[in-house]
Amino acid sequence: SQEEVGKQAIKHALKALKKRHLVEEGAHAPAYIALSRPIISQGSEWKEKAEKLEIELQQCYKAQSRLSEQLVVEVAESRTLKAFLQEKETAMAELEKELTQTRDEYSQLKTDFEEKVRALELVLSECKELKAQLEQLTFRAKNAEAENKRLVDLWMLQKMQDAERLNEANALYEDMTERLKASGLEKLAREQVDGIVRRSEEGAEFFVESTVPSDRSIKIWNSSTGSLSHSLFGCLVSVLDLAITHDNRSIIAGSSSNNLFAWDINLGRVHHTLTGHTDKVCAVDVSKVSSRHVVSSAYGRTIRVWELQKGHVDGNLRLWDIQTGKLLSEVSAHSLAITSLSLSRNGNVVLTSGRDNSHNLFDIRSLEVFGTFRATGNKVASNWSRSCISLDDNNIAAGSADGSIYIWSISKADIVSTLKEHTAPILCCTWSAIGKPLASADKNGVVCTWT
Repeated sequence: SQEEVGKQAIKHALKALKKRHLVEEGAHAPAYIALSRPIISQGSEWKEKAEKLEIELQQCYKAQSRLSEQLVVEVAESRTLKAFLQEKETAMAELEKELTQTRDEYSQLKTDFEEKVRALELVLSECKELKAQLEQLTFRAKNAEAENKRLVDLWMLQKMQDAERLNEANALYEDMTERLKASGLEKLAREQVDGIVRRSEEGAEFFVESTVPSDRSIKIWNSSTGSLSHSLFGCLVSVLDLAITHDNRSIIAGSSSNNLFAWDINLGRVHHTLTGHTDKVCAVDVSKVSSRHVVSSAYGRTIRVWELQKGHVDGNLRLWDIQTGKLLSEVSAHSLAITSLSLSRNGNVVLTSGRDNSHNLFDIRSLEVFGTFRATGNKVASNWSRSCISLDDNNIAAGSADGSIYIWSISKADIVSTLKEHTAPILCCTWSAIGKPLASADKNGVVCTWT
């Protein structure tokens, strides 16, 4: 250590001084001998030499003192370095302990990582299997969709062919009726065409000639007084049979046009036309416990059951190809029945109104909603209430059951005006072909124009 090195250096210096002193004593020995003889004459020389030796001895003492001080300083520094070394050794021991803990943690993390990797590989394997299954299901779905589309196309083609045949049959019937009327054989035609049982069929011996009403109307009579309450119009052909729904709100009539017509008794107008039969509808009946179901039969020996509250009141917006009659796309537009459609001037936007008291704007190219308009007081009055888009495609107008007309700004998506003049529910709104005025009609038959 440095302390031992300092002690060795001091010892070495003392030995060197003693040796030098001995050498000097040997060198001065002749002088002492000479002095012992002529003491008086050489006394001054001895004095000078003694003084020099004393000076050198003092210098040695000073050197020894400096070496002692240096040794003390070095001993202190050595102690400081020893303490510092101990601190470092302690810190190193702590670091080694932390290193051991870190290695243990690393080993644990490595084990966990390997387990996670194995779990991930398992998940990836399962995902790969699920992806394969999904691809198979997608392939099956595409095949099913293609088959469904093919069947729908075949069905639509069959419906179109049936419609064409029906039109041909109606034309033939009308032509035959006219010719038979002209030749005076109207009675024979009625027996062959409008009879409940044709004479050529089994049971013709029980044939009873039917009298078909010719005014194409339905009359409602007061059974107590025998007086006519009111008449219902809207059927363009003969009415062959009818029935009243359980709630006394609708009349369902079968006609010679192969269709059924449903009238709202309170409003006095047709609100549904049921198509599907391929021959004259000769009998109609309704459920005795609900007003939802109707049963009809036709000359073609077919019986159909109808759901009055469904069909084309499901709230869906459908896009059809006029040329082919195919359904191109369908989207849910309202939670209740759609009452009207209004197309923008550029043909890219369609406005739908529904019994859910909302008005939606759709992009006709994607059938995506980009605007919905509602108001607290705005309530759609009926199943045929019509709203409209302005000619500049900036505003929409819709009537309400309280007689008010609400005008919305399409860009601001907010009400800009409320028009009040009608005292009855609004059934229709439309803008003029030149942009102004706006016209509105209510349930009482009042028409208002707005500038």
